[in-house]
Amino acid sequence: MDDLKATSPRRHWLAVLGILPLLQACSPLRLINATVPNGTHERRDGLAYGPLERQQLDLYLPRPARAAAPMVVFFYGGSWTSGRREDYRFVGEALASRGVVVAVADYRLSPQVRYPAFLEDSALAVSWAISQAEDWGVDRHRIYLMGHSAGAYNAAMLALDRRWLSRHDSEPAALAGWIGLAGPYDFLPIGLPAVQRAFNWPSTPADSQPLHHARHPERPLQPHRVLLMAAREDRLVDPQRNTLAMAEALKGRGLAVQTELFDAVGHATLIGALAPPLRRLAPVLDRLTDFLLPAGG
Repeated sequence: MDDLKATSPRRHWLAVLGILPLLQACSPLRLINATVPNGTHERRDGLAYGPLERQQLDLYLPRPARAAAPMVVFFYGGSWTSGRREDYRFVGEALASRGVVVAVADYRLSPQVRYPAFLEDSALAVSWAISQAEDWGVDRHRIYLMGHSAGAYNAAMLALDRRWLSRHDSEPAALAGWIGLAGPYDFLPIGLPAVQRAFNWPSTPADSQPLHHARHPERPLQPHRVLLMAAREDRLVDPQRNTLAMAEALKGRGLAVQTELFDAVGHATLIGALAPPLRRLAPVLDRLTDFLLPAGG
C-alpha cells in the first residue's frame, strides 16, 4: 500500500525544501533517516521478540528518560510484501523526541508467508513488548498500537480481533488504544496481485477485514481510544471507504474516536511528515503528541 512517487502536493513541498533532486537520486527513506538527530533518544537495535530472522524490533527510548511513559508499537506498510524496521528510524525518533517509548517491529512478509502469518508475528511482537514494558519505564496502562498503510491494518486487527493477541497470553484489553495512518480496513474484493497472494484471494475470509469486526455487534470491542488519520486525496487507500467508515463504525459502538484528514500530503508523505525536513507538510507529529500525551501528560 506504499507509494513513494511524488504526488503534486508532495512535489511542491519537496521543491520548496530543496531536497527533491536528492530524493530522485537515492532512496527517500535513506535520505530522510540521514536527517534524524541522535540526541533525542537511545536506540536499541535488533531485539528479538521471537526465534525467526524477521521477528525483531528496534526500540527508541526518550532521552532524557521519562517516568511512566506511554509506549507505541509501530508497524510499517508495504502491501505486506516489503519493509524493514531500520527504514523507519524517523518514526521512532519523532515520537521518542516527544517522550514516547517506541518499538518498530519487523514481521514476516509475502510471498514467503501469507495471511495470517504477519498478524501472528505482530501479535507476538506486541505481547513481548508488553512483557518488557516496565523495564523500559513504560506505564502499562498507556500502551498503544500504531501503523501506517498495511501496518495500520495489522494494528487494527490486533485491537479489534482478540484471536491474535490471545494466542500469546495477551488481550486487546491490555492496550490503551490504537492509531491508524492511511489504513486499509475494507479491501475485498482484492485487485492488486501482490495483495491477492498475501491474502490467498479469492479464498480470503470476511473476518480478515478490520471493518468486519467493527461493524458486527456480536463481536465485543474493547473501549479503546482511537486516532485515525489519512490524506484527504489518498489515491491508494480511499479514506472515505476506510478511515471515515472505520471511524463511523467505531463511534456507533461507543468508542472514543478522533479523526483527521490532511490536505498537503499523500499516502506516503502522511508518514513521511514525521521526518524533520518534512514536518511542515502537515502537523502529523503534533496530532500524535496531543493524542498520546494529552495536556502534556
